[in-house]
Amino acid sequence: MATKRRVENNKSKDNVHLMVRLDKWLWAARFYKTRALARQAIDGGKVELEGVRAKPGKNVASGMKLHIRIGHDIREIIIDNISDKRGPAKDAQKLYSETAESQQRRQAAVEQRKLAARIIQHDQNRPEKHQRRKMQQFKRYQ
Repeated sequence: MATKRRVENNKSKDNVHLMVRLDKWLWAARFYKTRALARQAIDGGKVELEGVRAKPGKNVASGMKLHIRIGHDIREIIIDNISDKRGPAKDAQKLYSETAESQQRRQAAVEQRKLAARIIQHDQNRPEKHQRRKMQQFKRYQ
């Protein structure tokens, strides 16, 4: 459950901000399927908050910048809204915006991976019995 905290600096005492843990926000924004996976990613150093390695219990606020590494991609996002509830994907996309540079880098990386896949030739056939025995013999004598 998200905690509500009154802002003491403002003149209005009715202004209430929603404070959500980073792992819970990543789960609600649908970057990870479970909170446990989000926590593992944060503990593994795959998530940076404002350029610094984050902790799962760190509270997030609107305007903060995150670097999230998922697979080969590194996303640079800015938190727009705070939520502690996981909803439909369309609602989750409203919680953040990805920077233009991040989108361009990801597109360039996708193109590079596609080109690399064309260059590398994979043998489509499995080794046959004779080839497999020769491979096993070769491994034994090394």
